Amino acid sequence: MSDSLTNCFFTLRFPSKKECKPAAAAVETIDTVMLTCQESKSDDRDWMAALKKSVKLLHFGGCEEKEAAAGEMKKLAEEDAKRIRTMAELGVIPPLVAMVGSEAAARRRLAVQVLIQLANASFTNKAVMVEAGILSRLHKNMSLLNETDKQESAELLLAISHLANSQFPFNTSRIIPIVVSILESNPSIATKHLCLSTLHNLSSLLDNAPALILTGVVPTLTKLASSRETSERSLATLGNLAVTSAGRKALEVDPTVPEGLIEVMTWEESPKCQELSAYILMVLAHQSSLQRRKMAEAGIVQVLLGVALLGSPLAQRRAMKLLQWFKDERRVRVGPHSGPLQVGGGAILGSGSPLSEKEAEEGKRMMRRIVRQSLCKNMERITRRANSGAPGDAAGVKALVVSTSSKSLPY
Repeated sequence: MSDSLTNCFFTLRFPSKKECKPAAAAVETIDTVMLTCQESKSDDRDWMAALKKSVKLLHFGGCEEKEAAAGEMKKLAEEDAKRIRTMAELGVIPPLVAMVGSEAAARRRLAVQVLIQLANASFTNKAVMVEAGILSRLHKNMSLLNETDKQESAELLLAISHLANSQFPFNTSRIIPIVVSILESNPSIATKHLCLSTLHNLSSLLDNAPALILTGVVPTLTKLASSRETSERSLATLGNLAVTSAGRKALEVDPTVPEGLIEVMTWEESPKCQELSAYILMVLAHQSSLQRRKMAEAGIVQVLLGVALLGSPLAQRRAMKLLQWFKDERRVRVGPHSGPLQVGGGAILGSGSPLSEKEAEEGKRMMRRIVRQSLCKNMERITRRANSGAPGDAAGVKALVVSTSSKSLPY
């Protein structure tokens, strides 16, 4: 766009909620700009003329004319990002939002595509869309839409979800059901990623946790967390929810927890998933002897030993912290700000009951047996990795195997 034309638009101010321009005012504004910019380059005049016509049709035309106008706006927005700002200033968002509720699939799809371009352009445009009722216009039953429509709706919702971390009054209870509906409609992996990113944006604000949990999103997330393609984004959202009381309760009653999270910790090729899974397990294990008992029965000790030896630095630290909590579980309790604290006397403080010396000794023998079995398994894994890796790595791994013993472990 030329400097002269840019200066012409510089004085155009985007209307606030209280001073939204009516259709006639929008057309009058663009007519004024056209008269002011008569000396602009011909190509600038061409797209301004096309935009003027599209705005008028969008406000005053019939259904087919509005569809044609939306198509023209889509082309103009793709050619120059600055034109998107001009469109928004001319009040095209409310009529486009109204088109999203159309029964005609093609018309609805064009409106969503233009709104995506407008939403990605500025924070203000997202806010205007919400104020215009976009969340009530989007199709509620996503299973009736084709994959392209699902993905574009998910992309628009992701852009809008960034409002959740702002001062804008954003009612998340209206967006969450739509996102969950898309996830439950068996969409493509790309669409799932868009939806999971949206849920993660919403969950990053703790005030949104109750609305997310009431929608029943936790079972959906735990199911997706077991898939390697969607695990990382699902676990990140679950991690945000787990720090709330309602989130912990929802996870504790989920039938796939803690087994599913423990399984994720065995994914050596996915260190980020291991770290996130370990974090959620730490939150659940903290101050809950019941959850620690369920984890122990699910075989978490052996998995933690493997992560403590072979995981990423962060995963190792979290695994070792969990191992410390599990060490002699019948003689520890979890403190308010740290892991379990060892107490004397051979008795359990908290929800448990006193133990006899015989029971305590039997528990120790069982734990030592599990540690030996796990060490043997992990050493075999390390040896295989050394044999299959570079020759130069073998010496370092051999030294690790030789120097490692049960006495050197934190557990």
